[in-house]
Amino acid sequence: MKKILVLGAGRSSRTLIDYFLDNSLANNWHVTVADYSLKLARDSIKKNTNGTAIFFDVNDEKQRKLEVSNSDIVVSMLPASMHVNVAKDCIEFKKNLVTASYVSEEMKSLHKKASEVGVLILNEIGLDPGIDHMSAMQVIDDIKQKNGVLTSFKSFCGGLVHPKYDNNIWNYKFTWNPRNVVLAGQGVAQYIENGQYKYIPYSSLFERVENINILDLGDFEAYANRDSLSYRQSYGLNDIKTLFRGTLRKKGYCKAWNIFVQLGMTDDTYLLENSIDLSNRDFINMFLPHNKNLSVEDKFCAQFKLSRESDIFKKFEWLGIFSRNKQNISKATPAQLLQSILEDKWSLSENDKDMIVMQHQFLYNLKGENFKKTSSLVVFGENNVNTSMAKTVGLPVAIATKLILEKKITLKGVSIPTKPEIYEPILKELSENGIVFVDELIKVD
Repeated sequence: MKKILVLGAGRSSRTLIDYFLDNSLANNWHVTVADYSLKLARDSIKKNTNGTAIFFDVNDEKQRKLEVSNSDIVVSMLPASMHVNVAKDCIEFKKNLVTASYVSEEMKSLHKKASEVGVLILNEIGLDPGIDHMSAMQVIDDIKQKNGVLTSFKSFCGGLVHPKYDNNIWNYKFTWNPRNVVLAGQGVAQYIENGQYKYIPYSSLFERVENINILDLGDFEAYANRDSLSYRQSYGLNDIKTLFRGTLRKKGYCKAWNIFVQLGMTDDTYLLENSIDLSNRDFINMFLPHNKNLSVEDKFCAQFKLSRESDIFKKFEWLGIFSRNKQNISKATPAQLLQSILEDKWSLSENDKDMIVMQHQFLYNLKGENFKKTSSLVVFGENNVNTSMAKTVGLPVAIATKLILEKKITLKGVSIPTKPEIYEPILKELSENGIVFVDELIKVD
């Protein structure tokens, strides 16, 4: 019997745990789900006799090493910062590791050791990163095999609310970690466009958006991801003139979100005095100029040259940002307080469904003619537990784990899913589960 250790039973883990358990009898698997919340772990296995739930503290080195050593493969759905110690244990005990997180520099530094002991540490095998890599590489490799020359590659992805449940004026609800949404984009975004390097500081990120149309879902806007440049090497596109990766939102979101950025309310680097006593109104007022003759609302409008009838003002008013409600959080950063306010309004309700949208745009020359290929993906969630986010993050991780156990993926070292050995069988099984791209091809001048 093969023993699969899943670390983390949170929102994005449900689909992959279900996949393991549903296929456990046929594949002779036993699945141990380990989480700091024993209840969460128990809920995830649903009394399946091929599953075991345990309390797990990733910082408990003795427990961590014991559980890793007793497994055949480890799947880590923990926060990215916690993966490295798990990876070191996997190398020590010669166990393969699968994660959905970006490869950090510290993780990358383990490549030589992992290769030497014959261990695969497969990262970036979720949605974004993950499905984006695999679907893009399938097209890129196909164009190269036909002797085509890529001149531009753009990739966009977003986790949003299902159109039928899009019932707030921000056109947004949390479908993944709220903290990551609040902190998104901090740092400097970098990409290449028409052969020129472009850099966007956080203070300007949400002002520089690209408009995108996706199938019959209408218009979206995209802001730049932090690092697009490193993917030239990952995708074998070192000479490409344009490479851009971005995050999708519905139109109008970025202009309004940019106000939070300009005010400084997304800052997570310092604590607010007396945060437990602050009302929402007090909170926003802390970031506005003092003027005893104007209300908080009027100061806000004056600062950003808005009227109270504007869409942006109405978005902030709807959030309750000017209300006297309190979040009751002690020693909070601005970002933590803002997150709490947003969670009151942006959480998926019991009957809500979410949506994943992704689009790749390829410009290439083939036999003297120029082409544009657009490849688009839309996935809808089933409910607020079996979300499209959980499905598109969890299924690639689960399928990759199965393929490694079956020795159909034999790579070693620290890797991401850009090789046909990985992406071909995973994309095939994803398509059987309704995760299918729609391709459009046109000639361009």
